[in-house]
Amino acid sequence: MTCYDLHTHSTASDGSLRPEEVIARAIKHGVDVLALTDHDGTEGISQAELAANDTSLSVIPGVEISVTWGSNTVHIIGLNVDKNNTKLQQGLVEIRDYRKERAVKIAERLEKSGIKGAYEGASQYASPVMLGRVHFAKFLVEAGHAKSIGDVFKRYMVRNKPGYVSGEWASLEQAVTWINGAGGQAVIAHPARYKITATKLRRLVTEFKHLGGAGIEVVSGRQHPEEINNLAKLANDFELLASRGSDFHSPDNTWVELGRIPDLPTNVTPIWQSW
Repeated sequence: MTCYDLHTHSTASDGSLRPEEVIARAIKHGVDVLALTDHDGTEGISQAELAANDTSLSVIPGVEISVTWGSNTVHIIGLNVDKNNTKLQQGLVEIRDYRKERAVKIAERLEKSGIKGAYEGASQYASPVMLGRVHFAKFLVEAGHAKSIGDVFKRYMVRNKPGYVSGEWASLEQAVTWINGAGGQAVIAHPARYKITATKLRRLVTEFKHLGGAGIEVVSGRQHPEEINNLAKLANDFELLASRGSDFHSPDNTWVELGRIPDLPTNVTPIWQSW
């Protein structure tokens, strides 16, 4: 059976492995088809494709776009996108420009709380095009301000904490339009992870479907079997395709490994069926 992992990250965003290292690890773990879906950028795709040449692995060009929906941040994955599409790239540049602005604000707030040099410290862990919260988290751990990245997010990066800055990302309509315009398929990433009610999730999926969204991630990273079953039902209720991805970021996160996630339930239509 072909092993698909359609949600992964590299150092082109907030992953810890270079794109070519992601490819090597994916092959080692038996992945046959991998989508590199870095946050708000496609810079790592060419390296991944080059690394996969003359191997058993097929690379799907992808991206994970940050979206503001109501008062929530959600993520929309684009699969099989044309990374050279002008409108997609223009949109991603706008989001990354905002990321830079947010990073400055995070550093300023941390400095007010007594932590100096956060921007420079976080930058040493970041790629040239993306500086995000996880990079600040790595700096704060290394500088002794927290025990772990999880500890950082609890103590510094949530509402009413020193490093919290609310996100103002792309709209759901923009994200789906960019992906579809680039010839790709839009997928709601890890729907069970959002802190919204079941009713709000159905509203999100309704709007997403209306805008031309193609699928939802039925299997992603660590999930309870009941969540997988609920998401499979949601996909079928809205006649959406089902995707599967580990959301791999780092070998240090041993509970989220490339390819090491459950298979899709048999009662859904895989997004790759028409590929």
